[in-house]
Amino acid sequence: MSRTTRSWLGRATGVAVAVALVLAFLSPREVNLGQSSRLLFLHVPSIMVAYIAFTITLIGSAAYLITKRMKWDHLALASAEMGAVFTGLTILIGMAWAKPTWGVFWSWSARLTLTAIMFFVYLGYLALRRAIPDPDVRARRAATLGMVSIVQIPIVHFSVIWWRDIHQPATLATPAGVQMDTPILIAFIAAAVAFTLLSAMLLDLRYRIARLDYEVETSDPTAGLVAGDAVTAPVLTGDS
Repeated sequence: MSRTTRSWLGRATGVAVAVALVLAFLSPREVNLGQSSRLLFLHVPSIMVAYIAFTITLIGSAAYLITKRMKWDHLALASAEMGAVFTGLTILIGMAWAKPTWGVFWSWSARLTLTAIMFFVYLGYLALRRAIPDPDVRARRAATLGMVSIVQIPIVHFSVIWWRDIHQPATLATPAGVQMDTPILIAFIAAAVAFTLLSAMLLDLRYRIARLDYEVETSDPTAGLVAGDAVTAPVLTGDS
């Protein structure tokens, strides 16, 4: 991404976030949920962005295995890290919504449990990358996990249909169409656009950091050493 593109993306993100905030506070309250319904404008876009990020991880992982070009591994890492952050944000916002709605911060419903599992699987993906010092081995093993992990997204998304429980069903992609009043729908679309632009900006930033980290790692043979690896036993020199 060129510097000019980044500049325009940053401005567009700022405008989109401002518009989304105004519409979120001006939109009418949901009849049953009251003020807590405004968390919808954070909760749903955040998991949507996480889904997109994990899909990009799949694409980057597959492209690396095919081409062996490290730029795809950098993209997979950047998107997986961003997806994990937004999944964690989704869980935290969901807990804030659950307390006034269900009376508890957490319920072991299918949707919540599967989302938590997905979160920890991608944390495991990031931990795997930290545990392997060799860049090529790390990229290959991470790519395999990044491709396999994508199966969680349809399971999480359709869990409210397959295992009906306390979690509310879908309100957007339903056989009956969108189940939202127009003012709420407009505010939601604005929030989704803002989250998407923000995630694109963060993804570009994290990708560039990953590329720089790789350049440092491959140029300095001691960059991947942990504390103690470079310590050797003392050796006496000279005549006794």
